[in-house]
This record gives sequence, C-alpha cells and structure tokens, in this order.
Amino acid sequence: MKRFPRVALAISVLFCAGMWLYVSRVLVPQQKQFAASHGIPRGNLSDLYPRWLGSRELLLHHRDPYGQEITSEIQSGYYGRPLDAARPYDPQDQQAFAYPVYVAFVLAPTVGLPFDEVQAAFRWLLAGFTVLSVVLWLRGMRWRPSWIAGATTVLLTLATFPAVQGIRLQQLGLFVTALIAGAVYLISRKQQILPGILLALATIKPQLALPLAAWLMLWSASRFPLRWKFATSFAITSAALIAGGEVLLPGWMREFYSAVLAYRGYTRAGSILDQLAGPIAGKALGVLVVSAVAFAGWRARKDSPDIQPPDTDAHHFWWTTSLVLAATAVIIPSTAPYNQLLLVPGALLIVRTWANPLNVSPAFRVLRVLAAACVIWPWISALALALASFFSVGGQRFWAIPLWTSLLVPVAVAACLLLPVLGRPLRRQG
Repeated sequence: MKRFPRVALAISVLFCAGMWLYVSRVLVPQQKQFAASHGIPRGNLSDLYPRWLGSRELLLHHRDPYGQEITSEIQSGYYGRPLDAARPYDPQDQQAFAYPVYVAFVLAPTVGLPFDEVQAAFRWLLAGFTVLSVVLWLRGMRWRPSWIAGATTVLLTLATFPAVQGIRLQQLGLFVTALIAGAVYLISRKQQILPGILLALATIKPQLALPLAAWLMLWSASRFPLRWKFATSFAITSAALIAGGEVLLPGWMREFYSAVLAYRGYTRAGSILDQLAGPIAGKALGVLVVSAVAFAGWRARKDSPDIQPPDTDAHHFWWTTSLVLAATAVIIPSTAPYNQLLLVPGALLIVRTWANPLNVSPAFRVLRVLAAACVIWPWISALALALASFFSVGGQRFWAIPLWTSLLVPVAVAACLLLPVLGRPLRRQG
C-alpha cells in the first residue's frame, strides 16, 4: 500500500503526457488534414484573439468592438481570412466580439503588446490558473493530501481534454474558473468582500458565473445580517463594471445582447442535454435540472461553508455549490469541453466518498462508478492513440475515440452530486 501513491503519481504522468501528445500528434494533424482537403481556413485559432483585438481597438482607437469591421478583422487573424458565406465548408462561428465590454478592463495590460507574445504568455498563465484552482478547491474543502496525492490530482486535471483544449486555445473560461474557485475558497475562510469582487469579475463569462452568483446571493440573503458584505461587494463591483463599460462604450449592453443572440444563431448553440436528448426533450430536462438545483439550494441556503471537522464530507454547502457548477456545465447553451473544468470540485467530493466512511446509497455507488468510467476512458484511449502515433499515422482515423464520453461526463458528475444533495444521506459513521 505504501507504493500506491507513487504508482498513482507515475500513472498520472503517463495520462497527462498521453493526452497532450494525443492532441498534438493525432487530433491537430487530423484537423489540419481535414481543413486542407476542404479549404477550411486556419489562422491563429486563439479564443483569446477576438477578445484581445476588440479590447485593443476599443481602448487604443475607440472603435466599437461589436461592429462588423472589427468582426472582419478578427476573422482575418483567427481564421487567416474573412469568412465567405459562399464557401460551403467555411466555419459557421463568426468569432465576433460576444463578451461584456468590461472584459477590456481585464485585458487592458496586454493591448499594447504583440499578440504572439500575449498568446504565448496566456498559455502559461492559464495552465497556472488551472493548477491554482485545483489547489484552492482542495484547501477550501479542508482536504490536505500529501504532496504526492496533491501532485497526482493536479496532473490528472491537466490530463483532461477540457484543460488541454482550454490552454491550447487560450480560453478565458479557465481564468473565470480560477476566479470562481478563489471566490468560494475565500468564502470558506469567512471572507466576504474579496469573494464578491472575484465573482463579479468572473461575469466576463456570464453563462459560467451567474448561476453560481444566484446561488450565493440566495445563501447570503438567508442570513443577511451575517453575510451582507458578500452580496454588497458583488453588487457594487458588478455595478462598477457595468458603469465603467458604459463610459468606454455608451449603449454597450444593447450591443452585447444583440451579439449574444447572433452568436446563438450562427453557432446553433445548444446544451449538452439538447445534444443527448434532442432540443425539445433537452430543454424539458434542463427545466427539471434547474428546478432540482434550486430546491437543493433552498435547503442548503443557511449552511456554513466552513467544514468542521476538516475530514467531514457531509457538508451540504460544498455539495450544493459543486452541484450548481456541474449543472451549469450541463445546461448552458454550449458543449465546449473546456467548460467542464467547472466539474473539478464535484469530482473531488465524489473521490472523497471512496476514502471516507460515509453512508451512501447503492444508486450513488452505481452513478459513481459510471462517472469514474466516463472520466477514465479519455485518459486510456488518448494514451493508446498517442503511443500508436509514433509508429503509424493511421491512428488519426480514430481521433474521436477519446471524446466519446465528453458529453456524458458532466451529466454523470451532476447526477452523482444531485442524488445525495436531494436525499441528504451523507453522514459520517461513528
């Protein structure tokens, strides 16, 4: 048993290397080959670029980032040329500036630099933010594993396709996930002002931050005399960001709303539930998920986030918060894997149920195994394809295999969290 942690660490290194090699040696070459054969343009393909260029033009040249001229310039950098509707294989995603205008405040320090330098720096920054978020989740839960177990957890997180994709694309969602982790961690440390500020900043991606904000505002309002500072801090910071955006670009909220509607139109964005069950059934299931999470939040609204004693996993604030984040990944109108880093706290709670003596139902045990299988499958299959790529390029034909469970992971994790939260069966034994 003493060797198990070191074996687990070695396996996590293999899985991490396997996923990164799979993406660089199998997935990306396949995408390049397909693009070349169909005339699909490929530029820098950085998710940061549209936000960076729009912010630069707004701050330095006072140009409207939501305008068609900026969109055309974004496409020239992102795709290598403006998109042409007459070309059947050109991407549908226009890559327009579809963020709140106050994202420019976050990116302001970078707008005077060449994008190549910004892009390279952001890869390392986002990797660091991903590691930091894992550490913050662990410490917020009062889980202090050995350095080997902690390193294994970090490496396994970096070995997930969502992390690899987010870092390679320089996706700001990873930064937002770190802000969310920081806010919840500070709340667990009985701080209120700074968590409100961090959560307000996280609304640069409102679809990721607002569901959690709604839950935490309910939590704050339930004991307002004790928690008013959090709600006030969040409200004031949000108002300041909105007002600051209005100073930068009067009427930006109307333009942002139009940009979001246009984005949903040209990307045909749907939720994971829409993809799995169809648009009608998916929306019905989405309503059920939101209702169940709202009920769970109402029951946990008075719970303290401070886990005492440190090894107690039965704390419903943490389970409910993790459920809200997992449900967010399930119901938002996007199936982008990088959003699944919101599942990390829920995954950590589920893992702890294997180590600690908890009363869990048979249904929970079944869901737990299914969730684990969905998470492990990409690691094993990506490692196999990465190894095969050193001997033959034929493995590129099987590029989709590690992604087979991509849509199932958020559903499995959310279901795992929902069952005990609604039933509240988790109790420490003697």
